Amino acid sequence: MKKALIVWGGWDGHEPQQVAAIFEDILKVHAFEVEVSDSLDAYRDAKKLKGLDLIIPVWTMGQIPQEYVQNISEAVQNGTGLAGCHGGMCDAFRSNVDWHFMTGGQWVAHPGNDGVKYTVEIKQDSSPLVEGLQNFTIESEQYYLHVDPAVEVLATTRFPVADGPHRLNKAVDMPVVWTKRWGVGRVYYNSLGHHADIIEIPAVKELMTRGMLWAAEGKGTPEGPTAVKRHAASDYTGMGDSQVD
Repeated sequence: MKKALIVWGGWDGHEPQQVAAIFEDILKVHAFEVEVSDSLDAYRDAKKLKGLDLIIPVWTMGQIPQEYVQNISEAVQNGTGLAGCHGGMCDAFRSNVDWHFMTGGQWVAHPGNDGVKYTVEIKQDSSPLVEGLQNFTIESEQYYLHVDPAVEVLATTRFPVADGPHRLNKAVDMPVVWTKRWGVGRVYYNSLGHHADIIEIPAVKELMTRGMLWAAEGKGTPEGPTAVKRHAASDYTGMGDSQVD
């Protein structure tokens, strides 16, 4: 039985407890043993995190001890999956650049706020994760993110839709769903999910289900050039001056 940890909290406007409950139900249907916590102290035990198959953060904004980020990072580098959505993963811990590097992006704006009608365009044939899925329209926040160019983009949305100072720039396709590797671990992100009802939309729920299951399958199946060896925290260089506790 695979093991997952869901940690929810932060800004209540994103309904973290309700979203965490949806993810818990999905994973239990797929025979996961799921632990749910509303405390960041769930990230204190580095050894425990390494024994998990999947970590799901549902925590918008807030501050996190650097030790906890290092614990998560090392677990993911060694094969534990990381999956999340919306502000719960890529607007968590705004001041922590290690978190941004690991997750692949950071929210910076949602022009028009909630209720913007826009299209999510699936990148057909880009990955088995989106096989058979079709483009869909949604009314919610449309996330503008600063995104790691190394991610594999699985779905996009076109900007601009709503008015704002960005409109005079050229139109861009903003990533909505992506995957990346962190060490030998799999990372999955979906920018949809402003409220729990958005997660319950069938297309969104299917994307999240596939993403969580994919991320959890990373242990024992290392892929690509990063899979030469497993990693210890001491192996990870280049970010030592990035944080001050």
